[in-house]
Amino acid sequence: MYKLLGGLANYFKYQEIVTDCAIFRLHNIFTCALLSACSLIITANQFVGNPIQCIVEGLPNHVVNTYCWISSTFTMPDAFQRQVGYEVAHPGVANDFNENGAQKYYTYYQWVCFVLFFQAIACYTPKILWDMSENNLMRTLVMGLNIGVCHEKEKNSKKEVILGYLMEHVKRHNMYAITYWGCECLCLINIIAQLYIMNKFFDGEFLSYGWRVMKFSDLAQEERIDPMVYVFPRVTKCIFHKFGPSGSIQKHDSLCVLPLNIVNEKTYIFIWFWFMILATMLTFLVIYRIIIVLYPKIRPRILHAKHRSIPIEVCKSLCNKVDMGDWWIILMLGTNMDPIIYREIISELVKKIDIKSSNH
Repeated sequence: MYKLLGGLANYFKYQEIVTDCAIFRLHNIFTCALLSACSLIITANQFVGNPIQCIVEGLPNHVVNTYCWISSTFTMPDAFQRQVGYEVAHPGVANDFNENGAQKYYTYYQWVCFVLFFQAIACYTPKILWDMSENNLMRTLVMGLNIGVCHEKEKNSKKEVILGYLMEHVKRHNMYAITYWGCECLCLINIIAQLYIMNKFFDGEFLSYGWRVMKFSDLAQEERIDPMVYVFPRVTKCIFHKFGPSGSIQKHDSLCVLPLNIVNEKTYIFIWFWFMILATMLTFLVIYRIIIVLYPKIRPRILHAKHRSIPIEVCKSLCNKVDMGDWWIILMLGTNMDPIIYREIISELVKKIDIKSSNH
């Protein structure tokens, strides 16, 4: 297992310079690693054995296994409500399937690993776009001042460079902030789109999957239909046709065991809960960003809340003289810098902006 998933540890390397928020990283890094791990586990046959095993008389098992895997298997939805061992052999498995349209076919399982892989790529895309747009600006500005222990002369020279940049480019960082917040919105759009696509992928069963699993234990015994078995059946039916000795078509009814669905059902219940939590967090995050854009008066309070060493009066004075993008750059600088050096830079920046304003 470690050899299989060990490479995913690279996603969780410590970042010296942070240019995004924790929720953004949860979407781009943790979710990408989670989906990649699920895809790898599902493709690893040694953990579940062969993905399908069919029982059929008079035919080679490997032929029927291959056919049923690449075509599809089915269950009878009404047979899930019948008593196992008396009316049906297994949940959803019955012989009265002569009516067309009465069967529920399952064609998704050979695509699950590929879908999870492309979902992982989709989750990582906003990070790629942001990294390309950010272009290491924050790392360039910090210049190693995230570590407070340095020579006074070196520290002062770096502070002058940072102050010079901020003064020269004041009110020119709006696109920087808008691009990042746009990538956060893209994360929310991606999660909502993936929930919709997965719901289509599982024939409309996914969006309510988690709720039904939670309610399952509260139902009366006679009303219980295990939603995990319904969406991911462990035993299904498959019909194989071949020509007989006289040229007539013979129909072979086979019973197929899908051990891979044991992994699928646990995988997707975890994905369901995680996606719902992540979608909720991203929704609140986007609302929070909208409030920041529409109500500039809260920006000084946010700056002060994140960096308590800076007095609220200084925060208000600074935020009144810079744009939204500058405020975001200053906020992120504080996340990456030594607190004492950052406080000195902010104090000097306010003085320089006041002097520049008085000269004009």
